[in-house]
Amino acid sequence: MAELPLDLRVAPAEVEPVTEVLKEGNIFLVSLPTGEIAGGNPGSLGLFHSDTRYLDRFELFLQERKPVFLSSAIRDSHFAQIELTNPEFTLPSGQVVPLQSVHLRLLRLIKDALFQRLRLINFNSFPLSLSLDILLGADFRDIFEVRGTRRPRRGEILPPEVTRWGVKLAYRGLDGQVRTTAVSLDPPPATIRAEPGRALIRYNLTLPPHKKVYLHFRVDLDKEIAEDPALISTGFSAATIMLAGRYHQWERECTQFHTDNTSLNNMLQTALTDLAALQTDYPGEGRILDAGIPWYAAPFGRDSLITSWQTLIVNPDIARNTLRFLARYQGRREDKWREEAPGKILHELRRGEMTRCREVPHSPYYGSIDATLWFVILLGALYRWTLDKDLLRDMAEPLRRCIRWCLWYGDLDNDGYLEYLRTSPAGLTNQGWKDSWDGVIDPEGRVPAGPIALVEVQAYYYLALQEAAYLLQVLGEGMVAASLLRRAHRLRERFIRDFWREDEGYLIFALDGSKRPITTLVSNGGHCLFTGILSEEQAQRVVRRLLAEDFYSGWGIRTMSKREKPYNPMSYHNGSVWPHDNAIIAAGMRRYQCLAELYRLASGLFEASAFFSYNRWPELFCGFTRRGLTGPVRYPIACDPQAWAVGSIFSFLQSLLGLDCRDNTIYINRPLLLPGAKRLEMRNLAVAQSRIDLVFEEREGQVFCHVLRKEGNIKVIIEA
Repeated sequence: MAELPLDLRVAPAEVEPVTEVLKEGNIFLVSLPTGEIAGGNPGSLGLFHSDTRYLDRFELFLQERKPVFLSSAIRDSHFAQIELTNPEFTLPSGQVVPLQSVHLRLLRLIKDALFQRLRLINFNSFPLSLSLDILLGADFRDIFEVRGTRRPRRGEILPPEVTRWGVKLAYRGLDGQVRTTAVSLDPPPATIRAEPGRALIRYNLTLPPHKKVYLHFRVDLDKEIAEDPALISTGFSAATIMLAGRYHQWERECTQFHTDNTSLNNMLQTALTDLAALQTDYPGEGRILDAGIPWYAAPFGRDSLITSWQTLIVNPDIARNTLRFLARYQGRREDKWREEAPGKILHELRRGEMTRCREVPHSPYYGSIDATLWFVILLGALYRWTLDKDLLRDMAEPLRRCIRWCLWYGDLDNDGYLEYLRTSPAGLTNQGWKDSWDGVIDPEGRVPAGPIALVEVQAYYYLALQEAAYLLQVLGEGMVAASLLRRAHRLRERFIRDFWREDEGYLIFALDGSKRPITTLVSNGGHCLFTGILSEEQAQRVVRRLLAEDFYSGWGIRTMSKREKPYNPMSYHNGSVWPHDNAIIAAGMRRYQCLAELYRLASGLFEASAFFSYNRWPELFCGFTRRGLTGPVRYPIACDPQAWAVGSIFSFLQSLLGLDCRDNTIYINRPLLLPGAKRLEMRNLAVAQSRIDLVFEEREGQVFCHVLRKEGNIKVIIEA
């Protein structure tokens, strides 16, 4: 029997795009059937808790040979099917087993535990007696370690526990907590050989010709080995039924979308079920969208708020849950280590070993300059959509605290702008949405000194002041509302003076700590469009600038103009294409009625989706110029799915349709259909206390809208 590998760790640079992703609650699975993890092979996977890596290796061997990967698929974002076969091998008797004569089918899902069913069929005319080995490894590394952080010391990998039914691997962290991974098997294997952190399980199988043989596996985190077969094999069937029912219920609660284009339907369906998969219930705290898999399977303020804003057209409950969760963690005191301040909305919340040991400040961490503004923007958009006064009353004090944070803590030098400057040695240097270390950079490639006042943050602030004024007016606080509107007006005047760049017909990136303009041409200025801070003429020029060839790749708008010295189409923030970035810009194009430009932008991105698995936009992709018949270039470690990339399809849909909801009325203005569609049905759209079904059809180059069904007193105004 082959020796077990000594090192099962994964460096982030070694991780290629994942093929399968499943998520349920705060556990998720990344399956890499092409074998990118730690020299893995078909069938290898990583099973994670959202903060600690528990099982990073689960590999299959037939007669000590790796199976051959055939294909894989995900059903409704929660059920994986992977097809494998055998390489040619020779039995101890000397008989040769031909290539592709044994079929292996892996079915996987997560419901409190990972369930996996392996079906084997021997298509030879003779019975096969062979060994099936399962190699397990668990290193229990914190997610920050997996992403590359080096720790001076770690806890202790404990001796494994082995029973007839399985093996339990264990680790005692520096926080004193013991974490375990229990793998239970039905039927029991022939042998289990284990040592700390790893195990080799062997089945000696006889496969009759053309007969199905089943093996069931169950992987539990921080639980005991299941020694009842019903909890393993029957548990798989029960979990399958329960999850299918849960996802179908989710779909019934949401708006249903159907077009006459199969690819668009698949894209919309995948996005809808991805939204279900990405939501996590945190006991005693509420429900929120996690930001993305694999790196960001945790609550992120900015990400969840923007995704909730994007998906009001799908289900306003996503926004309600997000606001309630984030209000619970709203900043209460000044804490430089966590960059917390009263009223501030969190950036990221983790619960792993490194957080518990205060090696990182994410308990939670508040290093975001714009999450607080997005909280106000989302609350305003949600109230206009739902007229939910109970929620508004519940959120009244969090709203006031957000505004007080802006006035008392967000403006570091009392100039009327919001700036950031890192105070935590373990915090983020850059705290806007481009929060990589070089996400804010000057034209020469230098990282400027702070405090930094980002262009889009000031535009968000302008919109947040207006939305707060509107909400406070509803709450009967008219004098405060009027004061905020005056502040917004003064902010707009200063903003145009300091951020508008007449020679480019565009906006600067930011002001540095000395109030010098950072003139790098980046996509951030496009976010200003949806806030309404620009004049009509300025907005038109911004749109034209973003669709010039140095910004627009043919697939989407790059994060940085390729004219700039620091431009790199393979970078994270300095030349790549982000779907959510484009979706926010698209919303601004609709606001200023730049419809031809909006349709062009949408067309490029929707055509790009054909080159990604399940027509799903990843977190980002490379910004290379579109050429010929080749597709967009993948970014190697993008999250997939990632919440605001998933939400972008619905944001684009709403922008194209010109659909807006306020005052118990749906407004539809000069609608456009998704590129590739001639008909779109929307059923069960929830607005205020009403439900409505709409159909959009293109005839002779014009899109018409009809109401199919209406429940409640909602009004529909269609503007040509």
